Amino acid sequence: MNKNKLKIIFMGTPEFSVPTLRILIENYDVIAVVTQPDKPTGRGYNMKFSPVKEVALEKQIDVYQPEKIKGNIEFISKIKELKPDVIIVVAYGKILPKEIIDSPKFGCINSHASLLPRHRGASPINFSIISGDTKTGITTMFMDEGLDTGDIINKYEFDIIDGMTAGELHDELKNLSAHAIRDTLLKLEKNELTREKQDDKNSTYAPMLTKEFGHIDFSKSSKEIVNLIRGLNPWPLAYCLYEEKKMKIYKAKNCDIDEKKYVDFEYGQILNVDKEGILVKCGQGGIMITFLQFENKKAMSVKSFLNGNTIKELKLN
Repeated sequence: MNKNKLKIIFMGTPEFSVPTLRILIENYDVIAVVTQPDKPTGRGYNMKFSPVKEVALEKQIDVYQPEKIKGNIEFISKIKELKPDVIIVVAYGKILPKEIIDSPKFGCINSHASLLPRHRGASPINFSIISGDTKTGITTMFMDEGLDTGDIINKYEFDIIDGMTAGELHDELKNLSAHAIRDTLLKLEKNELTREKQDDKNSTYAPMLTKEFGHIDFSKSSKEIVNLIRGLNPWPLAYCLYEEKKMKIYKAKNCDIDEKKYVDFEYGQILNVDKEGILVKCGQGGIMITFLQFENKKAMSVKSFLNGNTIKELKLN
């Protein structure tokens, strides 16, 4: 083992964290990985490892999975005993206590998937799209005890392509995160890191998503609704009710409609159905639903669905 390499503890859980972990393993001495506990999944409730744990086991790196960290004297003592130079945190899923933050020689560095202070919180990728942002990125920062409130080290910008979904943006940013952390550690090794306080007045919050969040309010503008649909794809997905049954919407686009012609129609009213999609009136403009999923059906394009089914021109709720 190259003794000149930084000793790193990596903390992360989902697929988003994996490219960063892999680039750290390639270039540094990753002495331990901390991830969320295994969770039961599927009908058989079989225990599933996090994507980060899968990589750690593949590379024969010690894995720690505490149920809680705050007040966990045994775990905190173990982290201190390992004497890491730096702890790297990417989408771990828990707020770290001061004892952990202060333990590494160079502190704890986090990669956050937004241009802080915008979109602090659990769902920055989704809310970048839901909010209609045209630019987002990765921010590396020194962690403190707050929620994404630490001093900024650097920002790495990314342009959001028109029509991009949260899933597509996720896949771009997970790779940008790996680059950002690598670049940040290279600056750390050269003693070139800078710190910038966040302006709390400009902060926004991106809360954890729930399925209920995806219920579409058709009184909003078509632009807002399409952004919501994009921002919740692939999970939890935007939806509405068709004949009291849930209709999940994967894709839709903005459409101009003759506002005077449909002035007496309610928001959510289906105006037309054909193989191009389902045209629905919104608070401003209309949306064309092009890809959907009805309860107990496969997800498919409206064109495919209409091959064996009909959709009535009624009001969506």
